[in-house]
Amino acid sequence: MPAQAANRSLADLSDRLGALVDGVASKLVAIRSRRRTSLSGFVWRPGLVITAEEALEADEDIAILRPDGTSVAAGLVGRDPTTDIVLLRTEEQPVGELALAPTASLRAGHVVVAAGCRPEGPTAAFGIVSLAGGPWRSLRGGMIDRRIHLDLRLDPRAEGGLAIDAGGNAIGMTVLGPRGGALVIPSETIERVAQQLLQHGRVARGYLGLGLQPVRIDRGTAAAPERDDTRGLIVVSVDSDGPGQRAGIKQGDILIRWNDHAVQSVRSVHSLLGPESVGQSVRIEILRAGERLALSIEIGERPGL
Repeated sequence: MPAQAANRSLADLSDRLGALVDGVASKLVAIRSRRRTSLSGFVWRPGLVITAEEALEADEDIAILRPDGTSVAAGLVGRDPTTDIVLLRTEEQPVGELALAPTASLRAGHVVVAAGCRPEGPTAAFGIVSLAGGPWRSLRGGMIDRRIHLDLRLDPRAEGGLAIDAGGNAIGMTVLGPRGGALVIPSETIERVAQQLLQHGRVARGYLGLGLQPVRIDRGTAAAPERDDTRGLIVVSVDSDGPGQRAGIKQGDILIRWNDHAVQSVRSVHSLLGPESVGQSVRIEILRAGERLALSIEIGERPGL
């Protein structure tokens, strides 16, 4: 390709990427709180701003810095640490509703722009989708509709901004991932969780009222004709008014089965305590003084996160 044509193609690509950021710039805001210089957010609906829950440490003294340079106070509507979504409300925000696009067609290799906002103006990073998988549970037990990793370096001040596909569609919120990587909280998760936060101020989570720690079980103690349960979760505390206490669970019991499935980590139990679990009755098996017992427990709602 002649140098002139190559330069023109590169300029066209550059202009296109700039246009993608321009297309969402009016929806992007910078956010300041008492404990952090700034992070990014975006206007989901008029007067409602979404940002990254983990990055917004304080619930008070939050200011939204709009693209025109003006600042307005924001109040907390609700936050869900399990999906890393927080919803804020501002009294005045003239920007219209943001149309979030579905991520079903997104796949590895697709081009993505991570657009954020600093007090000085919009910020952007360019990369590709390095992984586009199915649903997964976060470390804190939240259901994320798709696992989307980006091959780009995300400015911490751009966390909470938008991921934009090559068509200019907003497909989710960019957050910092493990080992400095970037993840996308997909549009489907944002719409579902933000709606719950708007209606209830929180996302319901299942609750056992038990403090659990992993433990190895003596093979002889755990022996059963059809099973070999050598790992479990020992109960280190019992809420005096929780579902576990009402089911008869005691400190020192070892949880080994949940509806006939082995439970070998605290994370595996957390993954079973999503919003849909509240009110369900489950059959659990425990070891108590070497004896295997079966109990029924009705999952409650966590009083606070």
